[in-house]
Amino acid sequence: MKRLMKFFVVVMAISFLSGCGETVQRREKPVSFDFPAVEPPWIRDGEPIEFEGELWYPKDDIEVLSDSEVFFINRYKGVEFFVERIDVRPYGRLYTKFGNHKFRIYKKHRSRD
Repeated sequence: MKRLMKFFVVVMAISFLSGCGETVQRREKPVSFDFPAVEPPWIRDGEPIEFEGELWYPKDDIEVLSDSEVFFINRYKGVEFFVERIDVRPYGRLYTKFGNHKFRIYKKHRSRD
């Protein structure tokens, strides 16, 4: 039994010491956001997202972005919405995802839109 314990201690010490000198590179898991099979009726009906006290309206345009190019902001009526990762406040656009690399654009309502 003592031999087994000594062996175990030696193996643990070697394992610990051999790991101390190595540089471990970790790869982050790619960002991936889910999307609904069909956009909710409130989006298709043109209803806005209310965010920070302002109304953001869906546009007919889409943006092709990878999930790593957007940043999750919040949920509205069960739907996640995003900004571009490079965008800063005040945000110019919000997005909802509705397909692979397909994001619907939302803008603040202005009289000229």
